[in-house]
Amino acid sequence: MRPEPAAGSGIRGGRAAGSAVLLIAAIALALAGGYWLGTRHAQAPGGPAAERAAAPAADDKGGRKILYYRNPMGLPDTSPTPKKDSMGMDYIPVYAGEEADGGSGIQVSTEKIQKLGVRVERAQRRRLDAVVRAGGRVEIDERRLHTVTAKVEGYIERLLVNATGQQVARGAVLFEAYSPDLLAAQREYALAAAGVQQTAQGEAGSRAAMQRLAEAALARLRNFDVTEEDLRRLAAGGEPRRTLSLRAPADGVVLEKKAVQGMRFLPGEVLYLIADLSQVWLIAEVFEQDIGRLRPGQRARIGFDAYPGQVFEGRVAAILPVLQADTRSVQVRIELANPGGRLKPAMFAQVELPVEGTAAEIVVPASAVIDSGRRQVVIVDKGAGRFEPREVRLGARGSDWVAIREGLAEGEAVVVAANFLLDAESNLKAALGAMTGGSNAGKASHSAVGTLDELDARTGRMVISHEPVPSLNWPRMTMEFAAANEAVARAVKPGEPIRFEFVERKPGEWVVTKMERRR
Repeated sequence: MRPEPAAGSGIRGGRAAGSAVLLIAAIALALAGGYWLGTRHAQAPGGPAAERAAAPAADDKGGRKILYYRNPMGLPDTSPTPKKDSMGMDYIPVYAGEEADGGSGIQVSTEKIQKLGVRVERAQRRRLDAVVRAGGRVEIDERRLHTVTAKVEGYIERLLVNATGQQVARGAVLFEAYSPDLLAAQREYALAAAGVQQTAQGEAGSRAAMQRLAEAALARLRNFDVTEEDLRRLAAGGEPRRTLSLRAPADGVVLEKKAVQGMRFLPGEVLYLIADLSQVWLIAEVFEQDIGRLRPGQRARIGFDAYPGQVFEGRVAAILPVLQADTRSVQVRIELANPGGRLKPAMFAQVELPVEGTAAEIVVPASAVIDSGRRQVVIVDKGAGRFEPREVRLGARGSDWVAIREGLAEGEAVVVAANFLLDAESNLKAALGAMTGGSNAGKASHSAVGTLDELDARTGRMVISHEPVPSLNWPRMTMEFAAANEAVARAVKPGEPIRFEFVERKPGEWVVTKMERRR
């Protein structure tokens, strides 16, 4: 029989085991608390990690100054010391003279800046006073155009104004014509006027009838444009005139003359076209994009090739309501004084219509913008000889300034002279980076092989398991890409081995530009 242990010894053994468990738990808690405190201390703003971050990066073996290390995947994350990302990839060093975005800018020496004649100005906020420029032509003021027609049939017996372009005054006799109808109407009025005088003391009914006859004959003569002087002479018993004088209705120039000596004319036939050119219209063709800034009554400055150096002043009279579909322009009518008749109809003109900006905007000199048609770029001076081409979105244009809606902040310095040379050098650097696949990962094209795991043809999203990429120092991994276009997305089916090329469109966004099935 096995002896039973004493009661006291069992209790002591249980207590000893419990103490050991408690001791182990206390040690674990202490270690965890120390690790937590150490982590908090390392992450504190003034801790050792901050001191290490403040330390300058070392030079590489070639003597080049390393500014910092950037994320190998293009994410906005940098480090002052070498490190690895969450996938074990080494951060890429950025050297002095390279841009933080992967080298999209350029470094230019002071001597080269002076040789190129680089000049910079700062973007500023100001009210943009713009000038709308347009081409135009002189036209006749339609309100000052007159035609001369006869209201009775006749024959031209004496032609006084006998040449196109002849200046005439209002009331001047243009020609004298013989008209049998006019002669008969004068005789009727003369007889009726005499009958009124003879029946002045007669019966009331006869006198009223004769008076009505005289008034009808008088109205007929007035419709034939017989002058009041001739009518008074007829009423006084004078002889009817054999010819009728047709007179100019206004001052002006004869633009068209159809009257010929001895010709027969009919009622309503146009014999002369006379225009008063003391004031003319200028019809300006303003592009659709500028028409919203114009208002009737605003001032216009006009120049003519015939009078170089001279500026004529006018006012916008009307903005016509119809858009010219072929030129995408709207006609703007400008009233223009024409003393001495110097401005001739159909003359071409250059029109400037000053318009005021509505609010202060960020503006740069017009020479700072490089406009290729599809994109607009300015060269930003980053200081210390560093320049960065930056795409911007433009607003309204003035005579010397251009408004910047996006891409530039107030106070940033932009190049206004030699910017085309700097842009060409920047593009050359990007092209070389793309060919060599160097540290300019933001612009270079990279190639790899792998397998297309997933594909969304509608959105262009694809998941690729690829082999190591030496140009980016990437290991074998699976990651998400975007297709550059629909043709790339449909080139290969999911599950097939592929060979592909890709670029970094913007930080962290990798785009496949070419993909084919690997055999």
